[in-house]
Amino acid sequence: MLPTHTSSEVPDVLVAVLPVGSHEQHGPFLPLATDTVIACTIAAEIAKTHPVRTLPPVTISCSHEHAAWPGTVSISAATLHALVRDVAESLRRAGVPKLVLVNGHGGNYVLGNVVQEAHGDMALFPGLDEWEAARAAAGMETDGDADMHAGELETSILLHAHPGLVRDGYETADHLADDRRSLLTLGMAAYTASGVIGRPSLASADKGRDALGSLVAAFGGCLAALQGQGGGARQARDEGQHAVDDGDGQPLR
Repeated sequence: MLPTHTSSEVPDVLVAVLPVGSHEQHGPFLPLATDTVIACTIAAEIAKTHPVRTLPPVTISCSHEHAAWPGTVSISAATLHALVRDVAESLRRAGVPKLVLVNGHGGNYVLGNVVQEAHGDMALFPGLDEWEAARAAAGMETDGDADMHAGELETSILLHAHPGLVRDGYETADHLADDRRSLLTLGMAAYTASGVIGRPSLASADKGRDALGSLVAAFGGCLAALQGQGGGARQARDEGQHAVDDGDGQPLR
């Protein structure tokens, strides 16, 4: 999960990807680090195809709605906001003006604001559209609303990429709670005793493989959106660092 290259092996690229996970319950059959593992898996697959630099993951984030279960640990939204901004600033000074937040936890709402404030120098991936496209490409029977936690999608990705992390019991752990209008107020415990909201019984390694493939392909659109956007590239060029466009119309590397 952690990058192990040396400083001399860091790729000379203009885009970094920061996996952002969480440390929260995922029912009795998936690990607390599920969201971090998934974010790292997506980032690693992206780096095989696209010119990006992978960073170590953020492993604890905003999981306050899961506080009723042992093991869950959270930080404040303000702390996560500050951490991401500090990472982006450090990268910018090192000549890497663009940052993609590969988010594995739906409760990290603040990441959208961080990206919004970056004026084109950051992106958030995958978005809702990319997740739903991944479900469709994998032939999943659920959508992201009904299958929102420890369900078909998350279990499938782990069955494909890290099957040793999936404990017995997911085959009979389905639980649906479609009306969750007060989730942020009451927390997950008001809607599930097990911590599961979704259909893990439908999961398969093949679905996980196809979902990841869809996400890797969709990341090309994320790179295209970053290209030529924001002030980071211009500022880097002014400081004698790498630029997204060198004046000859060259694309991101």
